[in-house]
Amino acid sequence: MLVERGLRAMNVELVSEAYGIAANYLRRSGAIPDTLVTDERLLGVIVKLLQQGEFNKIRLANKAIARFQAQIEARAVA
Repeated sequence: MLVERGLRAMNVELVSEAYGIAANYLRRSGAIPDTLVTDERLLGVIVKLLQQGEFNKIRLANKAIARFQAQIEARAVA
């Protein structure tokens, strides 16, 4: 799935680890359901951040969490 999105093989592990960190936090906070299904919105946020040059998995996960939560809040207001 990640390779189909145009990511180089060396970044698949980084995206996977950052997604795992962010998804775990968001599941525990109740922002996403506790399932094994990949949340495409969260994955999209992580991929965008990676394309913008963020390569530290902890910063990548933290920024993804912040942007994901901001998107949820924006949808709730609209």
